[in-house]
Amino acid sequence: MKVTISFIHLEHTPSLDERIQDKSKKLEKFLGGKGHVKWHCYVKENQHYAEVDLIGPHYEYHATASTDSLYKTIDQVVGKLEKQISKRKEKWKNKMHRKNSEIEIVDPEQAWLDYDEDAA
Repeated sequence: MKVTISFIHLEHTPSLDERIQDKSKKLEKFLGGKGHVKWHCYVKENQHYAEVDLIGPHYEYHATASTDSLYKTIDQVVGKLEKQISKRKEKWKNKMHRKNSEIEIVDPEQAWLDYDEDAA
């Protein structure tokens, strides 16, 4: 997984870089290592913002968070992305289960008893 990090009005420190790389690896395990993560970290009006774009072959996620500390902001934005990913995977699983389920009529004669030809 490719990771791109940009800082605006912030000092690039190795500890921040390491934290972002660790969080990106956490996201990588959800997506199988395929994709590109773009981090944009900046300060605006004494608030630390982090925006993350997660782009892959069949998905695209975006999350933004802001707090008074960049470390808290990074944790929040990763939590938001995890929720988005798990929600999408849950929808996909439910869709697959619905697709495989079939309606089964045990007694076909009984099913036609309630059918009204005049109403149709």
